[in-house]
Amino acid sequence: MKKDGKQLIIIGASEFAEIAYEYFTYDSPYTVIAFSIEREYISRTELFNLPVVPLEELEKKYPPSDYSVFVATTYTQLNRLRARFYHFVKEKGYSVASYVSSHAFVWRNVEIGENCFVFENNVLQYHVKLGNNVILWSGNHVGHRTQIEDNCFISSHVVISGYCTIGKNSFLGVNSCLNDHIIIGQDCVIGSGSVVVKNTEAGMVYVGNPAKPGSKSSFEAFGVKDE
Repeated sequence: MKKDGKQLIIIGASEFAEIAYEYFTYDSPYTVIAFSIEREYISRTELFNLPVVPLEELEKKYPPSDYSVFVATTYTQLNRLRARFYHFVKEKGYSVASYVSSHAFVWRNVEIGENCFVFENNVLQYHVKLGNNVILWSGNHVGHRTQIEDNCFISSHVVISGYCTIGKNSFLGVNSCLNDHIIIGQDCVIGSGSVVVKNTEAGMVYVGNPAKPGSKSSFEAFGVKDE
């Protein structure tokens, strides 16, 4: 894809950061010029021959007026870590990029927020809406009029039928499935292969077919203080 001069810094240095570098480099108009993580977690000073700079020094070395960023962390702490970094760079004044694979099907009136990453073979139908900081790994179906709220992580081969709402911070496991008009409460975890046929309560882990709440809350499962 032709580059248009947009320069991007990736927040993170893990596997997802490496994947984001690959996709932004070969399938977007952005040019990645650096990685950044918190100083105490820096174990190498270069990645792909690019500098890894302390997040604490990012604003000084790469002014927000000149660079965009993408926060490349996964669902750590029930998506709290990615949300924290997203809000950090927003408060510093950075523009925050999203990536949509050229091999995804995205209908013309789909809305996609900031710091979203849509992998290959996703299907986003008529009037789907993604909030900010949403990750859709590969091969998902998101049905018409569905809304996925901020900070959600949808793993692979998830089927979300039409008119659903996925509450913020939620995680949907591989091969999970939602009927039409389902509302997933915020901070929910839907286990791999689970089939959701009824609305879910916030802050719970659901597993099985039909999906039922487990004994632990999602906060306990992910080590997050109940908010």
